[in-house]
Amino acid sequence: MMFPIRCFSCGKLIGDKWEEYIKRVRAGENPEDVLDLLGIERYCCRRMFLSHVEIREVVSMRR
Repeated sequence: MMFPIRCFSCGKLIGDKWEEYIKRVRAGENPEDVLDLLGIERYCCRRMFLSHVEIREVVSMRR
């Protein structure tokens, strides 16, 4: 599943921050710190980042 463009709860635009978030987290940075630096303060928006799962990656691992 692709990352949503807007937060499901509040409607804030978050999709433009996904690439930067995932790049920094994969580089070893703390997800909490990355979200703070990107300006994601609302808990509803933060959960969108923290709970997102790329289904394509999960399916490809099972093969």
